[in-house]
Amino acid sequence: QVQLVQSGGGSVQPGGLTRLSCAVSGLTLNDIVVAWFRQAPGKEREGISCIWNRGSIVKYADSLRGRVIMSRDYPKNTAFLQVTSLNPEDSAVYYCAALQVSDRYGDCFIRTETYPYWGQGTQVTVSS
Repeated sequence: QVQLVQSGGGSVQPGGLTRLSCAVSGLTLNDIVVAWFRQAPGKEREGISCIWNRGSIVKYADSLRGRVIMSRDYPKNTAFLQVTSLNPEDSAVYYCAALQVSDRYGDCFIRTETYPYWGQGTQVTVSS
């Protein structure tokens, strides 16, 4: 059974940063593409980034480019997303998602419909 368990987030002051974790079980990081999304109240789910771990292909959405960094800890089978220079418009529920892929997949996509496995979401609230 594949599970993605998220942690991190919470309340952050404007200009600060947050680091979100996505612990994966049932698959290893090398066997999956991981993506991050967020959804603010009343808005559609928005793509942030994706990474094909085996080949280190990384993509970032234009709206957040330069403020986000994806990383991973292979022994802990955990992916991370760091978002910097936070502002109130970044307040949202953040989700990680995963897709099992072959060794030669060679790409990743920041589209919600691509991913069958999702974390439970974690709230990030940016306010002073």
